[in-house]
Amino acid sequence: GVEVALPVEDSMHEFMEYVFQPTWLRLKVSMATAPTDNKGWKALKSDSLILAESCNLLLGRKPDEHGDDWVKHAIASKTHGAALYKAAREKDFETATTAYKTMLDNCNACHKQFESGKHILQP
Repeated sequence: GVEVALPVEDSMHEFMEYVFQPTWLRLKVSMATAPTDNKGWKALKSDSLILAESCNLLLGRKPDEHGDDWVKHAIASKTHGAALYKAAREKDFETATTAYKTMLDNCNACHKQFESGKHILQP
């Protein structure tokens, strides 16, 4: 049989807490000021790519209710996470900052709809 991309952890709360949250917390520190060396840019690239790619995993976790909205939020978050990654690759902190804030707006739009406004992320 063909291996299907089944979640290892069924709980969305656990998935967010252990995949997204630590990555976002590191990224928040990286985005506080422009990186001054390769190590700083590498950290920014790593965490932005992890978050953007992790949004793909959200597509397989679509809830029964409002699934189309879930998909739209996940794709928007991924798109802006990818823009953040690209800006970090180009060492363009101004563009990275815009992409970062827009990505968080999309994360928060999903949290508002699916988490009753809990877990609102501040840049």
